[in-house]
Amino acid sequence: MSAPIDLNIPIHPEMLHWGRRPTFEMVEEITESNPTEVSRWLIGAHTGTHIDAPSHFVKGGTSVDEIPLDHTVGPARVLDLRAVEKEITAKDLEAAGAEGATRVLFKTRNSTDALTRNERSETWVGLGPSGAQWLVDRGVVFAAIDYMTMEAPDHTVQWPTHVILCNAGTVILENANLADVEAGDYYLVCQPVPFEGREAAPAPTVLLALPA
Repeated sequence: MSAPIDLNIPIHPEMLHWGRRPTFEMVEEITESNPTEVSRWLIGAHTGTHIDAPSHFVKGGTSVDEIPLDHTVGPARVLDLRAVEKEITAKDLEAAGAEGATRVLFKTRNSTDALTRNERSETWVGLGPSGAQWLVDRGVVFAAIDYMTMEAPDHTVQWPTHVILCNAGTVILENANLADVEAGDYYLVCQPVPFEGREAAPAPTVLLALPA
């Protein structure tokens, strides 16, 4: 069996972040008289590779601890969208071969550009409203992108893509590192931390190659 492909980005105080930088303190350190090291972190739910649950944009919507496992675990398709300049449209999804997939991951130029920086970029590639509606119309339950927001740069006021996906119950994964992942079909294992009643959570995620 092939080794799992790790999609997670490292968590550290200088990392790319939305809002507040993560910080930590050492509660215990290994010394001659103390055998353990223990740290305590202050971190936002939307830090690193994380899930946006429907409740992020839908009052009373599904929270991270309520997401069905069959949304975040199962067959998935990585789509090569590196030629897209800014906004992934319905036509882009069709051209990339998204038809028939119920879980999709968008490999864009973000993985080798915007995602590698420690500060927010002025521009990046995101999913546009037409692409979001295309996914919803076809019953897609999980969508991932290689940046800290699924939203395209021109829409971060009204957030239409998030609204469309969250209202349909589609799970969003952000900050997925797809730089070394080839387009194609895989088995997805994504397990968000079950923060009870919350809208987002860190979500360790790997892809497994399908048997030949």
